[in-house]
Order: sequence, then structure tokens, then C-alpha cells
Amino acid sequence: MLVCRNGTFIPHEDAQVMINDGGFLFGDTLFETLKARGRKILLQDEHLDRLELSAGLLNFPCDRRRIATSLAQLARALTASVSRIRLTLSRGPYEGLNLPDKEKGWYLLTAVPLTEVTTAERQMGAACVVAPNQRSNPLNHLPQMKRGNYADCLYAADYACRKGAREALFVDAEGNLLEGSTSNLFAVIEQQLVTPPTGKMILAGVMRRQVIDTATELGIPVTERALKREELTTAEEAFLCNSLIDILPIATLDGSPLQRGETWKLLLKTLQMRIET
Repeated sequence: MLVCRNGTFIPHEDAQVMINDGGFLFGDTLFETLKARGRKILLQDEHLDRLELSAGLLNFPCDRRRIATSLAQLARALTASVSRIRLTLSRGPYEGLNLPDKEKGWYLLTAVPLTEVTTAERQMGAACVVAPNQRSNPLNHLPQMKRGNYADCLYAADYACRKGAREALFVDAEGNLLEGSTSNLFAVIEQQLVTPPTGKMILAGVMRRQVIDTATELGIPVTERALKREELTTAEEAFLCNSLIDILPIATLDGSPLQRGETWKLLLKTLQMRIET
């Protein structure tokens, strides 16, 4: 594992967090998960755009130029064929509930080898379940962000694991599908690509945006609208996406098989060419 704190590389066993740090006390962090192929970090600007936007909305310290310099240094040190990079921002130590001064903020980069989804796994497709809990956003007046307060997603992901599934899908009180615990959701319905609209409950995923742009480039109509749970059972196909898996078809939902199509293959091939070349 490579570890970089505030621009300085340190042994992973020396990485420590103070007991009064806001990340430890309150989950008060922002984070991004990036993928690198060789020494090339994919979609770095898009991830930093989202991070910078979130930091601005939450009055979070975020020195983008310094972080980008550290990412470049990290990239040069990568040795795995594919790596998972985690970028975390913390405000630093708290005294009571007052936000710390911005100069106390810090960032952490970690990199570990990543085992990618195989061709066989994509052909088999992912088993999904409906999450038993609701998607939550403690900051309902703001769009969904990648914050360290991640309990809803952790609980849903653990539920999927205990059910032998790969992903749990959140459903709102009206029966609309939202997203997965770590992924965005797409379905092909009447030859249109349908995805739930982003907002206070659905993250504007970096790969989600890439999928939409790729579909538009290929002339595939895209509609952002509410997606009822029952629509997934009659859709021509459905798939998940995020920055690590790219695109992964859904094979089953709560044990019931879904229809399988070929649109995801065309999207995946074109998408990977766009972001990796």
C-alpha cells in the first residue's frame, strides 16, 4: 500500500488519525475513489471537479492544486497493473462542534492493487437485492455527495453480502429505484437508456456521466427519470456502473432473473476507449 498524507509519503503503519479528528468522531470527510491503469489515473479531473464542488458546498478545505501534485507523485510510484486510489479530505481535529480552522484540514491518498471485474463475471452478470434500509442524506438541502458518513451504504452492502449478492439497490418510499450502495443504475427500456435523475438521494457518479456521454455519442437515446422497481423486471437489460467496475450487467434482482441484452457491451467498449486512450 502507498500512503501519502498532505504531500508526504509515509509507511502505512505510521498513518494515524487523532481521536478528536472530525472524520473519526462524525464521519465528517469527503472522499473520491479513483482507478489507475499502470501509472495513468483515469478521470482524475472529473473526480477532482466533484470533490472541489462538494468542498465548496460544505466549506471544506480543499487545495486542488496541491492534491493534483500529490496524485502525480503517487502515479509515478504505482507498480500494479491496475490500482484503486482513495482520496480523503478531513477538516482535522474538533473542539466541541465548531468547525476547525481551515489550516487544520488535511488530505490522505492511499493506493492498493485492484482486481478488476473479469470478462466471465460480466457475462455472468451481478446478483442484486433490494436494500432493506432507506437511502439517506443528512444534508437534504444539498445534492448527494461522497461523504464519510456512509452508514446507509455500508449497511446495504453488508446485507447484499449476507444474501450472496454483489450489490444492494436502494428504493424510495414511492417504489422508485435510486442507485446501488456503491454504484449508479441504468436500464434499457424500449430501446432507450433510462437512469434515475441525480439529486438529494442519488449521487452524480463520475462513471454515470461517462456512460451518458458515451450513449449520446453512439446515438442511444438517454432519459433521466424515475425508475419503478417493477420496470426492472421487464426491462430489456439493466446494469450498474462506477469508476472501478466501469459497467456490470445485472443478472438477477432478489433471486429473479432479469432480461439480458447487448447494449452494455457496446457502451463498455466505447467508454473504455474514451477514458483509457
